[in-house]
Amino acid sequence: MIEDFIISFLWSISPFGEAKVGIPYGLIHGLNKYLVFTVCFGANVLVFPLMIFFLEKINKYLLRMHFYKKAALYVARKAKKGSGDQIKKYGFWGLIFFVMLPIPGTGVYAGSIASYLFKIEKKKAFLANTIGIYISSVIIWATTVATMEKSLNIFNLPNLYTFIP
Repeated sequence: MIEDFIISFLWSISPFGEAKVGIPYGLIHGLNKYLVFTVCFGANVLVFPLMIFFLEKINKYLLRMHFYKKAALYVARKAKKGSGDQIKKYGFWGLIFFVMLPIPGTGVYAGSIASYLFKIEKKKAFLANTIGIYISSVIIWATTVATMEKSLNIFNLPNLYTFIP
């Protein structure tokens, strides 16, 4: 059980899934639905300060390496292209909307990079990312819970996961 919470946490802090993968993983593995939401949401929120630290401190040194600089410029161009117009036009609200979309390529990693590139004040960017993560997490959580409950009813399966009210 604790291993599944750790894996859910790691998925949620990972750029390969964020809470979009961590929440369903935890629910499918029978973890408490409220605790899974809290752990995965919290892990996903931790990404923003880690990314800002990386972008402000470590990125400067790594940009001296040609292969890293080439990759970083590619990611920066993709971030500006994917979110640029929206964030330039709507600022704080555009960043919330961009982060909250529960689709690949959006989320706190892309939101952190975009807020860094567009020089959005850190407190505002953190708040926008946190609100966006929360909305995205609620969408993923509610959809997964509803789908799992519906599947149990359709196939007359026993309750395979535990819920502590």
